[in-house]
Amino acid sequence: MHPTPDPVIQSLIDAQEGPFVLIDGDYRVVAANTAYREAYGLGADEPIVGRRCYEVSHHLDHPCHLDGEDCPHRRVFETQRQHVVLHTHYDRSGRAEHVRIKGHPVAGPGGERLVGEAITRLAGTEDMDCEEMRLIGNSPALLRAVDKLTQVAQSDLGILLLGESGVGKDLAARYVHSRSPRREGPFQVVDCSTLNGELFESEIFGHEPGAFTGCVGRKQGLFELADGGTLFLDEVGELPLAMQAKLLRALESGQFRRLGAEEAGSADVRVVTATNRDLAAMVREGTFREDLYYRLACITIQLPSLRERREDIPALAEALLTRINRANGTHCTLSSAALERLSAYDFPGNIRELRNILQRAVALCSGGVIGVEELGLEGESVPVERYRAAAPPSLRELELRSIQELLERYEGRRKPVAEALGMSERTLYRKLKRYGLN
Repeated sequence: MHPTPDPVIQSLIDAQEGPFVLIDGDYRVVAANTAYREAYGLGADEPIVGRRCYEVSHHLDHPCHLDGEDCPHRRVFETQRQHVVLHTHYDRSGRAEHVRIKGHPVAGPGGERLVGEAITRLAGTEDMDCEEMRLIGNSPALLRAVDKLTQVAQSDLGILLLGESGVGKDLAARYVHSRSPRREGPFQVVDCSTLNGELFESEIFGHEPGAFTGCVGRKQGLFELADGGTLFLDEVGELPLAMQAKLLRALESGQFRRLGAEEAGSADVRVVTATNRDLAAMVREGTFREDLYYRLACITIQLPSLRERREDIPALAEALLTRINRANGTHCTLSSAALERLSAYDFPGNIRELRNILQRAVALCSGGVIGVEELGLEGESVPVERYRAAAPPSLRELELRSIQELLERYEGRRKPVAEALGMSERTLYRKLKRYGLN
């Protein structure tokens, strides 16, 4: 036990801006700075020296590695080298938050071996919350994505978010904006799959009265409305070549011209884009401009599919079900068998499909408990090991597979397929034509 921290050590760790703690070989806290105390709800007079680290940050009665986590304390003591991990900690109110921990060996004043842990907060539950709560989870795949989103948020470079339909690219874009220096500015969203020709120019750049037939009044475009903030271009791979050239000019110069206007305006905009298409392949095929691609894809981030983070499915399903119950005035719960079935399901439509499955199950549930039958999932469960061992397919292959599976399930009806994939019927029709699907 260490009844009082060494004054020299305490002065050194107090100089750290973020939460910092020193821990001995028995997981006991030797010293902690004020930021660490505040992060975990410990008052200035509340004893912390001698408490075990996992009691404070994990609210556990045993070390986290016993639950299968990558414990930085254990790894540093084993290797005597620096080790960085992504973890889920719990704040003073018991809310989960994602953190990055950098642990490194420290020699104490008496020569004893210690571990110093510098903690960087990535996101709390409230930061990743939205109507569909799609970024809930503690899986390594999700934590890696959140860590990278947090790092790049501080830059003004273009970010391209990649991933299948329904993985939460829009929420990831909002997360980047909320963690950026532009967080107090506007966040504007453009669904590029719905725009072409004059409609694109009108929505993005605005128009003056009489700019085209039926045009009444002046309209500010979303590029102008995003001044000082972030413009999120969703489904950017759907933009026709002619529109790509106009977008590139605006991004390079920061200037735009409303339809029918004589003078150009300017806006300071940070652009985040997203697609489920392979833009690099489109560049090679000549269907996407190379110069625009490099402008948008300064930083690319791949968001994991639900298959790649199956361990998050139970928590995500419960959170979505809570929202659905609140909206419908119902009180349905998931049986353990239903949770197990959901965790083994492939989810070609990702979180959007999970939400739709739960909404249907609530409508069909008569006894308050959702069983496997109410889920309506057909076919055999897919072993998780199969996906861990297989080579990752391309985005194009994943999209084709998802569409084919949903077409079979909904017997070729386009509307429910489009809803499950989170896209318009018009966009789905173009994809069916591209892949040669009837």
